[in-house]
Amino acid sequence: MTPAIDSLKKAGVPFTVHQYSHDAHAESWGTEAADKLGLAPARVFKTLVVAQDNGALAVGIVPVAGLLDLKHLARALGCKKVAMADPKQVERSTGYVLGGVSPLGQKRRLATVIDHSAQQFGTIFISAGRRGLEVEIAPDDLAAQLDARFAEIGKGTSE
Repeated sequence: MTPAIDSLKKAGVPFTVHQYSHDAHAESWGTEAADKLGLAPARVFKTLVVAQDNGALAVGIVPVAGLLDLKHLARALGCKKVAMADPKQVERSTGYVLGGVSPLGQKRRLATVIDHSAQQFGTIFISAGRRGLEVEIAPDDLAAQLDARFAEIGKGTSE
């Protein structure tokens, strides 16, 4: 289906795919997923790509209900500063279009940090690599697949 789903199948990681009809006019792809799947926004996570001060790209995964705290992400990555990456660079680097960027199955593995709030749930939802397609996965399984760590990188994410 998508490189994200293929990577999970290949690794033998348990997951469930959830599909919904994507509205091209939706203001927020993440909240659209939560609404259409009937989920609490705190369980649906968005994949955001940033550029580190050394030019390397990295990924922050935070609940769609909040924002990415760039200072906290920089600290978690061990650098001084990060900024949101250029959209064209994100698509080129990940192989996904915006709104469908999955942390899984990217062209190049990027350093990844998942907001610590994910650990309070048995499963969370992330993009499966296409708008209208989500993967439900255990946070620890996601972290293992991405060689990611958990840190407090979200703000305004409490429900």
